[in-house]
Amino acid sequence: MKKMISLIAPAYQEEAVARTAYGRMRDALALLPYEYEMIFVDDGSRDDTMSVLREIAREDEHVKVLSFSRNFGHQLAVTAGMDAAKGDALVIIDMDLQDPPEVILQMVEAWEDGADIVYGKRIRREGETLFKKLTAHCYYRVLDKLSAYPIPPDTGDFRLLDRKVAEHFLSMREHDRFLRGMSAWMGYVAVPVEYVRAPRAAGETKYSFKKMLNLAVDGILGFSDAPLLWPFWMGCGVCALSFAGFVALLICALTCGAAGWLWAFCALVLLGGLILVGMGVMGAYIARILHEAKGRPLYIVKEKINIGG
Repeated sequence: MKKMISLIAPAYQEEAVARTAYGRMRDALALLPYEYEMIFVDDGSRDDTMSVLREIAREDEHVKVLSFSRNFGHQLAVTAGMDAAKGDALVIIDMDLQDPPEVILQMVEAWEDGADIVYGKRIRREGETLFKKLTAHCYYRVLDKLSAYPIPPDTGDFRLLDRKVAEHFLSMREHDRFLRGMSAWMGYVAVPVEYVRAPRAAGETKYSFKKMLNLAVDGILGFSDAPLLWPFWMGCGVCALSFAGFVALLICALTCGAAGWLWAFCALVLLGGLILVGMGVMGAYIARILHEAKGRPLYIVKEKINIGG
Protein backbone atom coordinates (compact mmCIF):
# COMPACT_ATOMS: atom_id res chain seq x y z
CA MET A 1 0.00 0.00 0.00
CA LYS A 2 1.38 3.38 -1.03
CA LYS A 3 2.13 6.00 1.55
CA MET A 4 0.09 9.20 1.50
CA ILE A 5 1.07 12.85 1.60
CA SER A 6 -1.47 15.26 3.10
CA LEU A 7 -1.22 18.87 2.00
CA ILE A 8 -2.84 21.42 4.31
CA ALA A 9 -3.51 24.93 3.02
CA PRO A 10 -5.34 27.56 5.13
CA ALA A 11 -7.30 30.07 3.08
CA TYR A 12 -8.62 33.48 4.06
CA GLN A 13 -9.93 35.85 1.39
CA GLU A 14 -7.99 34.01 -1.32
CA GLU A 15 -10.60 34.04 -4.09
CA ALA A 16 -8.16 35.60 -6.58
CA VAL A 17 -5.43 33.01 -6.15
CA ALA A 18 -7.24 29.85 -4.98
CA ARG A 19 -7.52 28.10 -8.35
CA THR A 20 -3.97 28.97 -9.40
CA ALA A 21 -2.62 27.75 -6.05
CA TYR A 22 -4.60 24.52 -6.34
CA GLY A 23 -3.15 23.89 -9.80
CA ARG A 24 0.47 24.34 -8.76
CA MET A 25 0.02 22.31 -5.59
CA ARG A 26 -1.69 19.48 -7.50
CA ASP A 27 1.03 19.43 -10.16
CA ALA A 28 3.76 19.23 -7.50
CA LEU A 29 2.07 16.40 -5.60
CA ALA A 30 1.36 14.47 -8.81
CA LEU A 31 5.12 14.12 -9.37
CA LEU A 32 5.53 12.16 -6.13
CA PRO A 33 5.34 8.34 -6.02
CA TYR A 34 2.69 8.54 -3.30
CA GLU A 35 -1.03 8.92 -2.88
CA TYR A 36 -2.01 12.41 -1.83
CA GLU A 37 -4.84 14.50 -0.47
CA MET A 38 -5.25 18.26 -0.44
CA ILE A 39 -7.06 19.79 2.53
CA PHE A 40 -8.11 23.41 2.15
CA VAL A 41 -9.38 25.17 5.27
CA ASP A 42 -11.48 28.28 4.67
CA ASP A 43 -10.85 30.47 7.71
CA GLY A 44 -14.14 32.39 7.63
CA SER A 45 -13.54 34.19 4.31
CA ARG A 46 -16.07 36.88 3.36
CA ASP A 47 -15.36 36.78 -0.38
CA ASP A 48 -16.01 33.87 -2.80
CA THR A 49 -13.08 31.74 -1.62
CA MET A 50 -15.42 29.00 -0.42
CA SER A 51 -17.34 28.98 -3.70
CA VAL A 52 -14.09 28.42 -5.62
CA LEU A 53 -13.05 25.66 -3.22
CA ARG A 54 -16.43 23.93 -3.64
CA GLU A 55 -15.95 23.90 -7.41
CA ILE A 56 -12.43 22.49 -7.09
CA ALA A 57 -13.63 19.77 -4.69
CA ARG A 58 -16.33 18.73 -7.16
CA GLU A 59 -13.73 18.42 -9.92
CA ASP A 60 -11.01 16.62 -7.94
CA GLU A 61 -11.64 13.81 -5.49
CA HIS A 62 -8.24 14.41 -3.91
CA VAL A 63 -9.48 17.75 -2.58
CA LYS A 64 -11.11 18.06 0.82
CA VAL A 65 -12.49 21.29 2.25
CA LEU A 66 -13.28 22.53 5.74
CA SER A 67 -15.07 25.83 6.31
CA PHE A 68 -14.99 27.65 9.64
CA SER A 69 -18.03 29.41 11.09
CA ARG A 70 -15.89 32.55 11.48
CA ASN A 71 -12.27 33.65 11.28
CA PHE A 72 -10.41 31.64 13.95
CA GLY A 73 -6.91 32.45 12.71
CA HIS A 74 -4.16 30.86 10.66
CA GLN A 75 -2.71 28.61 13.36
CA LEU A 76 -6.10 27.07 14.17
CA ALA A 77 -6.86 26.62 10.47
CA VAL A 78 -3.63 24.62 10.20
CA THR A 79 -4.67 22.59 13.24
CA ALA A 80 -8.07 21.79 11.72
CA GLY A 81 -6.38 20.57 8.55
CA MET A 82 -4.03 18.40 10.59
CA ASP A 83 -6.98 16.96 12.53
CA ALA A 84 -8.54 15.85 9.24
CA ALA A 85 -5.33 14.64 7.55
CA LYS A 86 -4.75 10.93 6.97
CA GLY A 87 -1.27 11.07 5.42
CA ASP A 88 2.01 9.54 6.53
CA ALA A 89 3.51 13.00 6.14
CA LEU A 90 1.77 16.37 6.38
CA VAL A 91 2.81 19.42 4.36
CA ILE A 92 1.68 22.86 5.53
CA ILE A 93 1.68 25.65 2.97
CA ASP A 94 -0.16 28.96 2.50
CA MET A 95 -2.28 29.61 -0.57
CA ASP A 96 -0.65 32.91 -1.54
CA LEU A 97 2.13 31.03 -3.40
CA GLN A 98 4.91 32.96 -1.68
CA ASP A 99 6.13 29.55 -0.60
CA PRO A 100 6.60 27.66 -3.91
CA PRO A 101 4.75 24.30 -3.99
CA GLU A 102 7.58 22.89 -6.08
CA VAL A 103 9.78 22.92 -2.95
CA ILE A 104 7.55 20.15 -1.56
CA LEU A 105 9.50 17.68 -3.72
CA GLN A 106 12.71 18.55 -1.87
CA MET A 107 10.92 18.31 1.48
CA VAL A 108 9.63 14.84 0.70
CA GLU A 109 13.12 13.77 -0.38
CA ALA A 110 14.55 14.93 2.96
CA TRP A 111 11.73 13.08 4.75
CA GLU A 112 12.55 9.90 2.81
CA ASP A 113 16.14 10.30 4.01
CA GLY A 114 14.96 10.18 7.64
CA ALA A 115 14.05 13.73 8.67
CA ASP A 116 11.08 14.00 11.04
CA ILE A 117 10.52 17.69 10.30
CA VAL A 118 11.53 19.50 7.13
CA TYR A 119 11.10 23.27 7.24
CA GLY A 120 11.43 25.89 4.54
CA LYS A 121 14.21 28.41 5.18
CA ARG A 122 13.96 31.70 3.33
CA ILE A 123 17.26 32.83 1.87
CA ARG A 124 15.67 35.86 0.23
CA ARG A 125 12.32 37.62 0.43
CA GLU A 126 11.02 39.11 -2.79
CA GLY A 127 8.16 41.58 -3.00
CA GLU A 128 8.24 42.54 0.69
CA THR A 129 8.77 46.00 2.11
CA LEU A 130 11.94 47.00 3.91
CA PHE A 131 9.90 47.42 7.09
CA LYS A 132 8.57 43.84 6.86
CA LYS A 133 12.05 42.43 6.25
CA LEU A 134 13.57 44.45 9.09
CA THR A 135 10.89 43.56 11.64
CA ALA A 136 11.04 39.87 10.67
CA HIS A 137 14.83 39.87 11.04
CA CYS A 138 14.66 41.49 14.48
CA TYR A 139 11.80 39.30 15.68
CA TYR A 140 13.49 35.99 14.89
CA ARG A 141 16.67 37.10 16.63
CA VAL A 142 14.79 38.24 19.74
CA LEU A 143 12.74 35.02 19.80
CA ASP A 144 15.90 32.94 19.50
CA LYS A 145 17.41 34.73 22.52
CA LEU A 146 14.30 34.38 24.67
CA SER A 147 13.07 30.91 23.77
CA ALA A 148 14.22 27.94 25.78
CA TYR A 149 14.07 25.88 22.57
CA PRO A 150 15.99 26.78 19.40
CA ILE A 151 13.63 28.12 16.72
CA PRO A 152 15.39 28.44 13.35
CA PRO A 153 15.44 32.04 12.03
CA ASP A 154 13.88 33.10 8.72
CA THR A 155 11.33 30.31 8.73
CA GLY A 156 7.55 30.26 8.58
CA ASP A 157 4.93 27.54 8.83
CA PHE A 158 5.87 26.07 5.43
CA ARG A 159 7.06 22.63 6.49
CA LEU A 160 6.62 18.88 6.34
CA LEU A 161 5.82 16.87 9.47
CA ASP A 162 6.10 13.13 9.79
CA ARG A 163 2.93 11.44 11.04
CA LYS A 164 4.38 10.72 14.48
CA VAL A 165 5.33 14.39 14.85
CA ALA A 166 1.85 15.44 13.76
CA GLU A 167 0.26 13.14 16.35
CA HIS A 168 2.30 14.74 19.13
CA PHE A 169 1.44 18.16 17.79
CA LEU A 170 -2.28 17.34 17.82
CA SER A 171 -2.06 16.06 21.39
CA MET A 172 -1.27 19.64 22.44
CA ARG A 173 -4.62 21.44 22.39
CA GLU A 174 -3.70 24.90 23.68
CA HIS A 175 -5.60 27.76 22.05
CA ASP A 176 -2.68 30.16 21.63
CA ARG A 177 -0.76 28.05 19.15
CA PHE A 178 2.60 28.76 17.53
CA LEU A 179 3.53 25.96 15.16
CA ARG A 180 7.19 26.89 14.84
CA GLY A 181 7.68 26.89 18.60
CA MET A 182 5.72 23.68 19.12
CA SER A 183 7.82 21.93 16.47
CA ALA A 184 11.02 23.10 18.18
CA TRP A 185 9.73 22.04 21.61
CA MET A 186 9.21 18.44 20.47
CA GLY A 187 12.90 18.08 19.67
CA TYR A 188 12.62 15.88 16.58
CA VAL A 189 15.26 15.91 13.85
CA ALA A 190 14.54 19.00 11.73
CA VAL A 191 16.16 19.63 8.35
CA PRO A 192 16.01 22.92 6.40
CA VAL A 193 15.26 23.29 2.71
CA GLU A 194 16.33 26.67 1.37
CA TYR A 195 14.26 28.63 -1.12
CA VAL A 196 13.54 32.14 -2.34
CA ARG A 197 10.24 33.49 -1.06
CA ALA A 198 8.23 34.90 -3.96
CA PRO A 199 5.81 37.85 -4.01
CA ARG A 200 2.11 37.09 -3.61
CA ALA A 201 0.62 35.61 -6.77
CA ALA A 202 -2.52 37.76 -6.41
CA GLY A 203 -4.46 39.78 -3.88
CA GLU A 204 -3.15 41.44 -0.76
CA THR A 205 -1.56 40.03 2.36
CA LYS A 206 -4.07 39.04 5.04
CA TYR A 207 -1.46 39.26 7.78
CA SER A 208 -1.91 42.80 9.03
CA PHE A 209 0.60 44.38 11.39
CA LYS A 210 -1.75 43.59 14.28
CA LYS A 211 -1.93 39.91 13.34
CA MET A 212 1.83 39.70 12.93
CA LEU A 213 2.25 41.34 16.34
CA ASN A 214 -0.19 38.88 17.93
CA LEU A 215 1.69 35.95 16.42
CA ALA A 216 4.96 37.38 17.70
CA VAL A 217 3.48 37.70 21.21
CA ASP A 218 2.21 34.09 21.04
CA GLY A 219 5.68 32.94 20.06
CA ILE A 220 7.38 34.76 22.93
CA LEU A 221 4.83 34.11 25.69
CA GLY A 222 4.23 30.51 24.61
CA PHE A 223 7.86 29.43 24.59
CA SER A 224 9.70 31.71 26.99
CA ASP A 225 9.39 32.45 30.70
CA ALA A 226 11.88 35.31 30.41
CA PRO A 227 9.25 38.10 30.38
CA LEU A 228 8.13 36.97 33.85
CA LEU A 229 11.59 37.87 35.15
CA TRP A 230 11.65 41.29 33.48
CA PRO A 231 9.80 43.00 36.39
CA PHE A 232 12.47 41.70 38.79
CA TRP A 233 15.32 43.15 36.75
CA MET A 234 13.41 46.37 36.17
CA GLY A 235 12.87 46.56 39.90
CA CYS A 236 16.61 46.21 40.47
CA GLY A 237 17.19 49.01 37.99
CA VAL A 238 14.61 51.20 39.68
CA CYS A 239 16.25 50.62 43.07
CA ALA A 240 19.60 51.68 41.66
CA LEU A 241 18.00 54.69 39.97
CA SER A 242 16.15 55.61 43.13
CA PHE A 243 19.38 55.56 45.13
CA ALA A 244 21.02 57.82 42.56
CA GLY A 245 17.96 60.07 42.66
CA PHE A 246 18.12 60.25 46.45
CA VAL A 247 21.73 61.39 46.26
CA ALA A 248 20.78 63.96 43.62
CA LEU A 249 17.88 65.11 45.77
CA LEU A 250 20.21 65.75 48.71
CA ILE A 251 22.61 67.71 46.50
CA CYS A 252 19.79 69.79 45.03
CA ALA A 253 18.31 70.43 48.46
CA LEU A 254 21.67 71.70 49.69
CA THR A 255 22.46 73.86 46.66
CA CYS A 256 19.20 75.19 45.24
CA GLY A 257 16.54 74.42 47.74
CA ALA A 258 13.09 73.48 46.52
CA ALA A 259 14.18 72.27 43.08
CA GLY A 260 14.91 68.87 44.54
CA TRP A 261 11.24 67.80 44.51
CA LEU A 262 11.41 67.52 40.73
CA TRP A 263 13.81 64.61 41.03
CA ALA A 264 11.48 62.84 43.39
CA PHE A 265 8.54 63.41 41.06
CA CYS A 266 10.44 61.98 38.08
CA ALA A 267 11.48 58.97 40.12
CA LEU A 268 7.88 58.29 41.15
CA VAL A 269 6.66 58.54 37.57
CA LEU A 270 9.37 56.14 36.40
CA LEU A 271 8.61 53.73 39.21
CA GLY A 272 4.89 53.81 38.39
CA GLY A 273 5.59 53.11 34.74
CA LEU A 274 7.81 50.15 35.52
CA ILE A 275 5.20 48.73 37.89
CA LEU A 276 2.59 48.95 35.14
CA VAL A 277 4.95 47.21 32.71
CA GLY A 278 5.49 44.39 35.19
CA MET A 279 1.76 44.05 35.79
CA GLY A 280 1.14 44.00 32.05
CA VAL A 281 3.62 41.17 31.52
CA MET A 282 2.06 39.08 34.27
CA GLY A 283 -1.42 39.98 33.02
CA ALA A 284 -0.56 38.60 29.56
CA TYR A 285 0.37 35.24 31.06
CA ILE A 286 -2.73 35.21 33.30
CA ALA A 287 -4.93 35.97 30.29
CA ARG A 288 -3.53 32.90 28.55
CA ILE A 289 -4.31 30.77 31.61
CA LEU A 290 -7.90 32.09 31.60
CA HIS A 291 -8.21 31.37 27.89
CA GLU A 292 -7.20 27.75 28.39
CA ALA A 293 -9.34 27.30 31.53
CA LYS A 294 -12.55 28.07 29.61
CA GLY A 295 -12.20 24.76 27.80
CA ARG A 296 -13.83 25.93 24.56
CA PRO A 297 -13.22 24.06 21.28
CA LEU A 298 -10.29 25.32 19.22
CA TYR A 299 -12.52 25.99 16.22
CA ILE A 300 -15.99 25.38 14.79
CA VAL A 301 -16.46 23.79 11.36
CA LYS A 302 -19.72 24.69 9.61
CA GLU A 303 -19.17 22.78 6.37
CA LYS A 304 -17.15 19.76 5.23
CA ILE A 305 -16.62 18.59 1.67
CA ASN A 306 -15.23 15.12 0.83
CA ILE A 307 -14.52 14.54 4.53
CA GLY A 308 -16.36 11.88 6.45
CA GLY A 309 -17.68 12.30 10.01
